[in-house]
Amino acid sequence: MTATSLSKGANLAVDSPAVRVELVWSAGPGVPEVDASALLLTAAGRVRDDGDFVFYNQPRHTSDAVRHVGKQGGAGTAAGVTTDAVEVDLRTVEADVDRIVLCASADGGTFGQVPGLSLRLLDAGTRAELARFDMTAGTETALVGGELYRRQGKWKFRAVGQGYASGLAGVATDFGITVDDAPPVSAPAALRPTVETPPAPPTPTPPTPHRAPTPHRAPAPPAAPAPAPSSAGPRLTKGEERLPVDMRKRLSLRKEQVAVSLSKHGAAGATARVVLVLDASGSMSFLYSKGVVADVVERMAAVAAQLDDDGEMQAWTFASNPARLPDLRLGELPEWLRLHVRVGEISLFRRGRKKGLHPEQVDMRAVGIQNEEQKVIAEVRAFVRDNPATAPTLVLFFSDGGVYRNAEIERELREAVEEPVFWQFVGLGRSDYGVLERFDTLPGRRVDNVGFFAVDDIGTVPDPELYDRLLSEFPSWITAAGRAGIL
Repeated sequence: MTATSLSKGANLAVDSPAVRVELVWSAGPGVPEVDASALLLTAAGRVRDDGDFVFYNQPRHTSDAVRHVGKQGGAGTAAGVTTDAVEVDLRTVEADVDRIVLCASADGGTFGQVPGLSLRLLDAGTRAELARFDMTAGTETALVGGELYRRQGKWKFRAVGQGYASGLAGVATDFGITVDDAPPVSAPAALRPTVETPPAPPTPTPPTPHRAPTPHRAPAPPAAPAPAPSSAGPRLTKGEERLPVDMRKRLSLRKEQVAVSLSKHGAAGATARVVLVLDASGSMSFLYSKGVVADVVERMAAVAAQLDDDGEMQAWTFASNPARLPDLRLGELPEWLRLHVRVGEISLFRRGRKKGLHPEQVDMRAVGIQNEEQKVIAEVRAFVRDNPATAPTLVLFFSDGGVYRNAEIERELREAVEEPVFWQFVGLGRSDYGVLERFDTLPGRRVDNVGFFAVDDIGTVPDPELYDRLLSEFPSWITAAGRAGIL
């Protein structure tokens, strides 16, 4: 099998019965020590107990399906190259384990100080390389590099590349492991999970359920503490009180989760103008008719409610042509969903319906069915130029792929580098995302103004994970754009 080079968000089917996932980097003076680990998660996106955390101090899962096999370097490897690996026997993974998240943590520094960092997926038997994911990072002290997950009875691998400024503790907490606060002086670097341990009994005692076993390493100089999620909690938003009770409860919880994600990535209290862009091409009709897009819009409303002081979102839809939708005001969310997220009902395929349109509704026959992303990108850019704001703009752009105007899209996004806009693209399960998934690796830009990830079924992605993926690169862009004088 020929190895596949993956970009962030890309996935591939895994046919090997057992795999080896290797972290690879170039060791040297001033380079932090890097450790691989794995978390076994249920369909709810949580561990069942602390035994589902596999790392150097707990190297074997009780099922024997996942093992931390440790570091290799020096003899038998290229000069200066070090690896740390986890092996997974996919045949023996327990039925209630839906996903295995593959993590990395940096001890004594950040991943921005780790050269040549990549994740390799190998056949555990033949050691043939199946895929490789080259990663870049900045101030993060922990990463989710990739994940193995089940889809329709088969295993797949996804390149994730999500960083955490809050270290391995932030990763572990996200997935259900309780992490006690470490003592301020002797805390290990990268905020590794710790527990309050009673005096050692004569015989070993299993670790307390739902708490990570203490990694025993010589203490490094104290790491900066992770920002407290409560330092910038959910904002009260105009119109929120008019929502139906169940929707208001969902919104409140989701705003809290957005606030936690921002805090985790060093952007507590950040503000932004939020713009929503929805693919309306013909292949998206199924996602509209099944309510998937309406659910996405409701989840994105929480991002706007938390980031934008007035809680409003500007919105576009597009296919062959772009169309501006009415602004989404939080108190009008149910009516907005009813009127404007309905491609499956008012579309190119339902001719003769124009007479029944509400005055604010878009006649989808004028939008068409093809993919012309560059047109809506240009229109959003023009809106930002014509309507300057004190806060940066975050564009949440949803598409199911079929991208083919690569040169035109690349030109628009390269020109947008000098503008106060970050473009977060989300793939909704198909493929052929073209230049969007390659943008992270394209050279010649002062700052990286584009994020991308894809999911097979966004409805199965828990809110905390979705918001982390949406917001993981936005804070680092704010910092880089500020230094470059763009903000």
